[in-house]
Amino acid sequence: MTSKKRVFKFNLDAGGDIPKFRQLIDSVNNAISEKRLNIGDHLPSVNQVCKDYSLSRDTVFKAYSILKEQGVIDSVPNKGYFIAKEVRRVFLFLDTFKAYKEVLYDSFTKNLPRNILVDLHFHHYNPEVFRKQIEESIGKYSKYVIMPFDHPGMEQILGLIPRDKLLVIDWNIHSETADNLLYQDFGQSVYDGLEDVCHLLGKYREFVFLYPEFTNHPMESVHFFEKFCLKHNIKYSVLNDSSNFDVRAGVAYLSVSDRMLGRFLEQCREKKLEPGRDTGIVSYNETPMKKFIYKGITVISTDFQTMGRKAAEFVSNDMSMQICVPTKVYVRESL
Repeated sequence: MTSKKRVFKFNLDAGGDIPKFRQLIDSVNNAISEKRLNIGDHLPSVNQVCKDYSLSRDTVFKAYSILKEQGVIDSVPNKGYFIAKEVRRVFLFLDTFKAYKEVLYDSFTKNLPRNILVDLHFHHYNPEVFRKQIEESIGKYSKYVIMPFDHPGMEQILGLIPRDKLLVIDWNIHSETADNLLYQDFGQSVYDGLEDVCHLLGKYREFVFLYPEFTNHPMESVHFFEKFCLKHNIKYSVLNDSSNFDVRAGVAYLSVSDRMLGRFLEQCREKKLEPGRDTGIVSYNETPMKKFIYKGITVISTDFQTMGRKAAEFVSNDMSMQICVPTKVYVRESL
């Protein structure tokens, strides 16, 4: 391999909280992503970096060793370190890290080539955090995989990212016609899922949607829940105040919050009510454990493994994408 001599300057923040070895690694990966470093380009020697940036030899050697283990750089005796492969960095921005998001993340990372590195961030539905993280990420990544939320400023913030580099996932909101989308349907799919279990709901005298004040789940699901109940003449209600939740015999529940699912199961134990016999529940979003809890929890869920795999396809290839990931029902003993 023909190597090129190039003076490379590391971007270090002397007063920052990020360890210096990590800043060295990030500087190299950022430079490769931004094409400021290419395959064959030389890096300064360990001794030179120590001298130029007042760092210990252990710090620099640790950074170079990690980059070498990752295959990003290689070394030749008496010639030093050089860039061994192209590394692309991806900005993955999720709302919170719940069990079903772990399924998505695991599927996403497992289906990426080894030369693609993922920086995972969370916004927790905070618009200021969302804006700040996006603004600080511009120009540093080859692709952006973003999970947005319902907020007036969302469209403007997403507009900061080049459209061909952006994939909006999970919720199709504040998007434009030409945007890359990988989303689930929170409306008609919920209705169709309830139709699939309609025969099981017949033994309950009422159907209650647990939609607590702390949830950020789209209201669209509530509207289609009501539409379903009206069509089948089912007595229904929507519970917004979690403090008023009290499990009742003969009532079925639909929960979009795992916190409320936990309270449901806890109260069933206290009142000696058997889920699926005395009372029933349908949970939203599949997780690895729901098939084992209380003989199994009935779930309406999109396929997060497919969502992760398709997101990886977008990142790995220069392609456009507009896909609605199917939603299905997993019928278990809780109903």
